Amino acid sequence: MKLQIKHPLLAAPASIGGLELKNKIIMAPMGSNFAGEDGHTTEQLESYYEERAKGGVGLIILETSAITWPAGASMPYMIGFSKDEFVSDLKSLTQRVHQHGTKIAAQLNHSGKIAQEDTIAGRPIPVPSIPKSERSDMFGLLTQDEIMNFIKAGGPDGKGPRYHELTIDEIKIEIDHFAQAARRAKMANFDAVEIHAGHGYLISSFLSPAVNKRTDEYGGSTENRARFLIEVIQAIKQEVSADFPVLVRLDANEYRIDGGITPQDFLVTAKLAEKAGADALDVSSYGNTSKGIAFTEAPLVHEPGGFLKFARMAKETVSIPIIAVGRIELDVAENGLKNKDFDFVAMGRKLLADPGLPNKISSGQEHLIRPCIYCYVCVSQIFINKPMMCAVNSQLGNEFRNEKIIFSTARQKNILVVGAGPSGMEAARLLAMQGHHVEIWEKEKDIGGTVRVATLAYEPNGQLIKYLQNSLKELKVTIKRNTLATIEKIESFQPDHVIVAVGATRDAPPILGKELNHVFDGEQLRGLLFGSDAEAIKKLSIFQQLILKIGRASQLLRNVKALTMLSKIWMPLSKNITIIGGDLVGLELAEFLIERGRKVTVLEPAISLGPNLSIVRRSRVVHLLKEHGATLLTNVQINEITNAGVLYEHSGEAHLVKADQVIIAMGANPNLDLANALQTRNIHSTAIGDCTSVGYIHGAIADARNAVLGIEGLD
Repeated sequence: MKLQIKHPLLAAPASIGGLELKNKIIMAPMGSNFAGEDGHTTEQLESYYEERAKGGVGLIILETSAITWPAGASMPYMIGFSKDEFVSDLKSLTQRVHQHGTKIAAQLNHSGKIAQEDTIAGRPIPVPSIPKSERSDMFGLLTQDEIMNFIKAGGPDGKGPRYHELTIDEIKIEIDHFAQAARRAKMANFDAVEIHAGHGYLISSFLSPAVNKRTDEYGGSTENRARFLIEVIQAIKQEVSADFPVLVRLDANEYRIDGGITPQDFLVTAKLAEKAGADALDVSSYGNTSKGIAFTEAPLVHEPGGFLKFARMAKETVSIPIIAVGRIELDVAENGLKNKDFDFVAMGRKLLADPGLPNKISSGQEHLIRPCIYCYVCVSQIFINKPMMCAVNSQLGNEFRNEKIIFSTARQKNILVVGAGPSGMEAARLLAMQGHHVEIWEKEKDIGGTVRVATLAYEPNGQLIKYLQNSLKELKVTIKRNTLATIEKIESFQPDHVIVAVGATRDAPPILGKELNHVFDGEQLRGLLFGSDAEAIKKLSIFQQLILKIGRASQLLRNVKALTMLSKIWMPLSKNITIIGGDLVGLELAEFLIERGRKVTVLEPAISLGPNLSIVRRSRVVHLLKEHGATLLTNVQINEITNAGVLYEHSGEAHLVKADQVIIAMGANPNLDLANALQTRNIHSTAIGDCTSVGYIHGAIADARNAVLGIEGLD
């Protein structure tokens, strides 16, 4: 039987200059904070990249590295290319990547005005011109814990960065730093280098008219502003040989930056880079990082395929290969290659979520690709100077540990998992991969737990459940629905071990008036939307009850995709809604309601909004909610819910916010009843996920992994 490959062009080989790649999938560079504090590679970093090479990617572009380390570094744990002493470790990295048939390029960079480590150390930061300072609106969204880990922007004297405008002679020195770093990359057996000329770093500061205010030959016209980049390309080619591939990452646009780089500037620079000897262009963009939403416009674009228009422009302008990047889904990538809109596709977050994605494409197993859910946990870690992590792939960053999580010589055991939410399903998947017999019992008709509701608010969440379902089917794991796990049933099943993943209890806190007919807690809201909570439905009008009865009878309300669409037309929620609780659930619910034309007020008793939303996603959601007229208040004391609305105190004053309906998005509590009962019967068990402590998707997946590793007697 001939193998059916859904995306053959992505899986087909191609070349950049004389560099042959086994497919057109490139790992985009993303900072990890896995390097050592001395600028050297570590076992953790090398194992992380080797795992992506094992997964079959054609080319890895190494995360941004410091050509003048420790100067010019933007992270505390950043790879150095400034001394020959780094070459030996870098050789180890390239050898480990090459043994899997993958090529690797070093990304060479000086962070310029974003050189955080220079600010902290009090070192002068080289720039084309002294930049204007602008306070970030993200800072006010940080929790106290995050602030403690955030960029130490004040430096040793509290006065902030010390910028130094480069002289002509100093520019020549920086150019040589790039050339010498490229020499070291070649010594370390890298297959290519990428010059980072984007994202607000040193070279892009020369390219940006918003920053570069020079009046000499390195400022003014687009050609002059590109001179530094062009001379870097030429110096590298001269230093390491003309046939050594040099890629260039360029910003095609600068979002929310007055007088920033435009697509017209980009195309002029692209042509100049090609003429200077660039072998490929990696087309990205940048945004004003002082604006919280800008980071999800660029460089970590939220809009699917948001930079594709720029890749097409470049493809029409130059003859060298174009690398497209920016949340490009596989079908879109394949069509773009077919239409010759670009030549390669770079993937960052997708390969964090599933390093085996390329191999799964080439083997016709795309249904088993673990999806990125675009939660921004990965990059948000870098904002607070912590190692990168992934919400859906708890193995990321743990590749170097000697853990038998993906294979096993274990004697087969009989494992029962109670609950088919993300934590239970992930635990079942890992246990089945270890060779155990696994069965899942789910009390509801549908799997997914609270993620089904979360999917209504944020569609990518649902892709994770689909992946887990496909994986369990492949592993022949039985899922029994409509099956309540009682102690008697469990004893009859005679499991060797039970994984309890029943989720949290969600009871509204004791707020006066919470029993009123226009008030719903989290569980009741879930029951309303899916038509499954008879008591909650009784609170509605006769007409609303009838509509829900029809929807339930037709099975439409069980289909999340259909419900998402239908809710844009009608749902049993009024126009003016107050949400009590502004953490992840409350903010995503507010986002869902705003998109459906509701007027929303969020009242949060704590001092911070959305501490369980990653920083970058939190900034985006809060920005969009405010932009669409939502009222968001913190440090609120809730006094009473009345028929008119919610009585609360804020800044020492009493207020009433009028509301047609009130939703209490608080009150998730541990649910250990079953786990405790199993313990009293001496049945071996482990409780995971929200039933122990609420950790949402990233906590659920990590909990599952830790539980599987921690179960004694299964190996």
